[in-house]
Amino acid sequence: MITRFKVCCIGGREEASLAIRYGAAALGLVSEMPSGPGVIPEHLIREIAASTPPAVSTFLLTSRTDPDEIVEQHRRCATTAIQLVDRLELDAYDQLRAALPGVRLVQVVHVTGPGSLEEAVDVGRYADALLLDSGRPDLAVRELGGTGRVHDWEVSRAIREALEVPVFLAGGLGPDNVAEAVRAVQPFAVDVCSGLRTGGRLDEAKLHAFVAALG
Repeated sequence: MITRFKVCCIGGREEASLAIRYGAAALGLVSEMPSGPGVIPEHLIREIAASTPPAVSTFLLTSRTDPDEIVEQHRRCATTAIQLVDRLELDAYDQLRAALPGVRLVQVVHVTGPGSLEEAVDVGRYADALLLDSGRPDLAVRELGGTGRVHDWEVSRAIREALEVPVFLAGGLGPDNVAEAVRAVQPFAVDVCSGLRTGGRLDEAKLHAFVAALG
């Protein structure tokens, strides 16, 4: 059985179609960020989300932390899920659920060390799923994804084992290491951005190799 995968940093409808053709279970659509690749305008996020088959999830990646701002942004973009790439106050989740019933909330936890396990357990009680990435949210210019760095998979495995919600694994994955990552962590799904790109564009040969490695 092929592990589910999400292709992030989708740049347009052509890339979305390519990812779907290769079996992607979800597409990541990146809105304004303090740093990192793949940002596209909100009108394009909405266009891609509207043209994506219902069986494929669409994730709005947002760096906003104010619940009202997140709700308004989602209403402009109309994706099936929101990927929260920065930390939120815990009462924000209830506000988001009340305003956006049926929209899944996927919280990113940036695995920076063993302490990330406690953070993941705390927020895992509020989110529908967690996505483990390799950003550095405490830098002056925050890194909230798309770094191309691998983090400590032993910590990711411990997080996955401690949670009841699905766990996506991201951070420096590509055709050469995704099979090893899946064996090490056994995530619900994997997430990839820079590992499938050449010159910033989704590379079909790399995508083909990635899917073959998952098989």
